[in-house]
Amino acid sequence: MTDLRYTLVSDGPSDELLLRHLDWLLGKHLDDTIGPQGQWADLRSFHPRPAGLAGRIAVAVDLYPCHLLFVHRDAEREERSVRCEEIREALRSAGIQPPPAICVVPVRMTEAWLLFSQEAVRRAAGNPNGRRPIPIPHLDPESLPDPKRILREALRSASELPGRRLKRFDQRIAQSVRRVADYIDDFTPLRRLAAFRALEEDLKDLLREHGWHKT
Repeated sequence: MTDLRYTLVSDGPSDELLLRHLDWLLGKHLDDTIGPQGQWADLRSFHPRPAGLAGRIAVAVDLYPCHLLFVHRDAEREERSVRCEEIREALRSAGIQPPPAICVVPVRMTEAWLLFSQEAVRRAAGNPNGRRPIPIPHLDPESLPDPKRILREALRSASELPGRRLKRFDQRIAQSVRRVADYIDDFTPLRRLAAFRALEEDLKDLLREHGWHKT
């Protein structure tokens, strides 16, 4: 089997969890003779700090060489199209010849792409058999103003911990957020979200262009 190495350049370290989403998408659409090998571009120890997104892309491609590059930006209050154009401009101005690249732009932020599996939230909270209702809204998560806060509140409720133990849980809740993605095997529900569908379509187009798509 041939390896296809890909690198994720993200806004911050918490967005490393997007590797799970990308592995799932590649598993759906990559030719069966090609095995994806994902890596997150960890630039936290790089000095001097790369200047802007273009600088991060240039350093990431140098330190984490790859066949395929994913560049992440949270949409936050901007349209997805605005963030994608920012990424494309950064690729043009990075001063390198980048590998084929895909924009990864959750609306509004990465946590919105985790707000669909109560089972994963309970397991990430360390309480898989819990029964307390979890405050995950049955709305389009991309329409929520603060998915990060909602996911953290869901994890706190799912833990069902009292008093001091809940305070200790709060101190390490970022780890629990990252584990939610680890407990999701099927990201199909995200296909109802426009930003995720756009990512999948862009990826399919690029894989076809380079002869990497499943036949």
